[in-house]
Amino acid sequence: MSVNLFDLTGKVALVTGGTHGLGQAMATGLGNAGATLVINGASSQEKLDKAVEYYKALGIKAYGYLFDVTNEALVIKNIAAIEKKVGNIDILVNNAGIIKRTPLEDMEVEDFEAVIKVDLVSPFIMSKHVVKGMIKRKEGKIINICSMMSELGRNTVGAYAAAKGGLKMLTQNMATEWAKHNIQTNGIGPGYFATSQTAPIRVDGHPFNEFIVNRTPAARWGDPDDLQGAAIFLSSKASDFVNGQVIYVDGGILATIGKPSNED
Repeated sequence: MSVNLFDLTGKVALVTGGTHGLGQAMATGLGNAGATLVINGASSQEKLDKAVEYYKALGIKAYGYLFDVTNEALVIKNIAAIEKKVGNIDILVNNAGIIKRTPLEDMEVEDFEAVIKVDLVSPFIMSKHVVKGMIKRKEGKIINICSMMSELGRNTVGAYAAAKGGLKMLTQNMATEWAKHNIQTNGIGPGYFATSQTAPIRVDGHPFNEFIVNRTPAARWGDPDDLQGAAIFLSSKASDFVNGQVIYVDGGILATIGKPSNED
């Protein structure tokens, strides 16, 4: 019985921004657990097609849809197309996001608004239109990809922190409104992960690399695959009474303000 709690066979999972990085890692976990994947991307058809082929090579059934998650008209159109071709969306992972590293006093209003639009408004738009089908069916899972910046700030990421802090509260309010329909809305807050974007700073002697390794109780960067367990859990029957929570997959960095792990 307990083994079946994590089985996603027969489920359709829509993952925004699932063409690379952490989104791709989480989507792979869902696919390996049995879900049919619907991958969204917005940058190019070529990149989307390459991602779909990546999943198929792993034996995962996958489809790709190219659209801007901040454009409500396109979201409505593509959700209808997905449900017609692939099936009802059982799991929605709002992963698409951007960051602009600029001190707040120097940041252009347009850049601040762009981050808020992608990182906070798009999860609202996607969830608003996917949840309607879930409400009719009386079941569904929504996972918003939050951040450690949902809890704390850092220099130059004010817009991102504002969006991710808002996303945490949006997650709680979605749970408040939709739990009565047997829909579970939760978040995942990744810590610092070893990706192609962080490769240049993940080298011995780099100050930020030393900071992350020393300040994380696990004493390492996260592997993208470390996110798969949380994604599967929040997508499966195992989390049917979990609502409005954010699971921080961060090696314990948010748990402490103590000394670095390499000090007594």
